[in-house]
Amino acid sequence: MENWSLSIAEQATRGQQKTICLLQDLIREQASGEAAVQARVAEAAREQGLLVEEVRYRPTDVPIIEEFASPGVIDSSEQLAVVATWPGTGNGRRLIVFAHPDGEPPSRFADWKLDPFAGTISGERLYGWGVADDLAGVAAMFGAISILKSAGFSPAGDVYVASTPSKRHRRGITALLARGLDADAALYLHPAESGCGLSDVKAFSSGQVEFLVTVAGAKPDTNEPIQSTFAHRAVSPIDNAMLVHRALGAMNKQRAQSVRHPALDGHLGRSTDLLLSFVSCGSSDSLYRAPTRCVLGGALSFPPSETIAAVKEAIAGAVRKAADKDAWLSTHTPTIEWVSGMPGAEVPESHALFQIASESVKTVTGTVPRMNALHTTSDIRNPIIQRGIPTIGLGPLCGNLAQNGHTDEWVDVEDYVRCVTVAAEIIARWCGLVRVD
Repeated sequence: MENWSLSIAEQATRGQQKTICLLQDLIREQASGEAAVQARVAEAAREQGLLVEEVRYRPTDVPIIEEFASPGVIDSSEQLAVVATWPGTGNGRRLIVFAHPDGEPPSRFADWKLDPFAGTISGERLYGWGVADDLAGVAAMFGAISILKSAGFSPAGDVYVASTPSKRHRRGITALLARGLDADAALYLHPAESGCGLSDVKAFSSGQVEFLVTVAGAKPDTNEPIQSTFAHRAVSPIDNAMLVHRALGAMNKQRAQSVRHPALDGHLGRSTDLLLSFVSCGSSDSLYRAPTRCVLGGALSFPPSETIAAVKEAIAGAVRKAADKDAWLSTHTPTIEWVSGMPGAEVPESHALFQIASESVKTVTGTVPRMNALHTTSDIRNPIIQRGIPTIGLGPLCGNLAQNGHTDEWVDVEDYVRCVTVAAEIIARWCGLVRVD
């Protein structure tokens, strides 16, 4: 182990309570809202002597490459991103370290066994609202810098630490990149949803397109309010939607054979998949009336080697195929609403950034991590797609994410402390260190 690694390890042990306390502070601030969380983030940055900038923006004003979101799913209100700079000596590589402070909309507090805003430690776990998504990542950024400063080091290259809104297409890191934030690499800190903690490094993210297909039907020609007797004279949108459903299924089966990527094939045996997850038709309050439309909705995942445009055309082509084969649908063409689209992105395992992350994890945990290729639409995609900045992500063991409908969200305390140490190691190895004491 290099001398600076020994210093990092020593300071990580001495300062672990401080970094745990910052995470607990952020959990408590959640009770007052995201603005309070970001205020504590800015305070933490200033306490460490960093140069702090608070950037306000609207997601709909952010220029973005390829990605899109319909007005119904994007949060268009004014947002706040906090970016802090730790200047380097000018002869090292630059690094962006980012995480998101925004969690799921608070709800179901009565179902929690513990106070969601207390930051309680019980056994090996630290509990709190948003702790795993992604307050642990936010706190870990500053914990890493605290370790390096306490060990008497400064970076050779500039380090940018960014707490940026992400959920509901809030585009925080992209807003900063659009304003000119730039670096030679980026590190995204987020607890590992895979359940593997620091054994996983995210260097691959599948893309995804979400869509809705509306299929028309027709009521029977009658003035009778009770229409079940006339069902044979109606055009069923459910039956027509099933034709579209089958066509999309056939398209998915064909794509599973023709669209291949080794990173996904090795884990799943396929590289793209379609999830049809939504159906809406008629009303349970009027089961005796013929509906006039049926809506199918779903999401299609795809590897970085494909474009959003190609995926949209595959979906549209399947819908057209169903319509061409049916007399009614050929003259009452189904319509498609494109809800959102996010491209895939990847960094090869041979890249210096991945190798440095792997070496750092091994130094701290004793285990060589694997590349996790199974996380879709990860935020690692944003610096890669928007600015061509290689980006990887990692984080501690976590569980019970509110995003998945659970309560009592947690992170493993020891793995969180290890994550902070790994982040410090990555900064040291990527940017270089200069002793200042």
